Amino acid sequence: MPITLTRWIVRFAPLLSKRVWEHAQVLLVGAILASGKRTVTAVLRVLGLEQEPRFQKYHRVLNRARWSSLAVARVLLGLVVETFVATGPVLIGIDDTLERRRGAKINAKGIYRDPVRSSRSHMVKASGLRWLCAMVLAEIPWAERVWALPFLTALCPSERYHRQRKQRHKTLPEWAGQLLKLIQHWLPGREVMVVADSS
Repeated sequence: MPITLTRWIVRFAPLLSKRVWEHAQVLLVGAILASGKRTVTAVLRVLGLEQEPRFQKYHRVLNRARWSSLAVARVLLGLVVETFVATGPVLIGIDDTLERRRGAKINAKGIYRDPVRSSRSHMVKASGLRWLCAMVLAEIPWAERVWALPFLTALCPSERYHRQRKQRHKTLPEWAGQLLKLIQHWLPGREVMVVADSS
């Protein structure tokens, strides 16, 4: 592994236990190398571990191990800003996306307008999870264009989901405001500019 990549990866080590960190490193490197969907299976395959007899330990990093996704997002934001936006304002893009999911055990799913399949004259609805994603919009020198580099996502359940649980529903703008307050706290002294669509 290149020294530069190793130097970035070890910044995440204090956030995980030693046991979880061993498996997390494999997942991280495999996710960088994998093409197409970055599933745990694809990650293990690209690293030559598809015959691993205890493959479930890699799944447990994501679904059972205790670690803070907010702490990971904070370190990731720091790395991205340090690498691509060392000076000047930090441009943050906020956008929602729909993860199409079905099944009785997926509690936070809702019915939403499908932006990919819908048009102005025809609306298509889809069942799934709605996520709000925050990304650094940075000009990448070798790409000669601006890339959106995601570092933080928040699950935004439907109004029906909250009503059934007698909880207060937060709208997308409220979720966005919460994320932006967090980002401003993580980047003290830096000017933060935000780009978002009408939703």
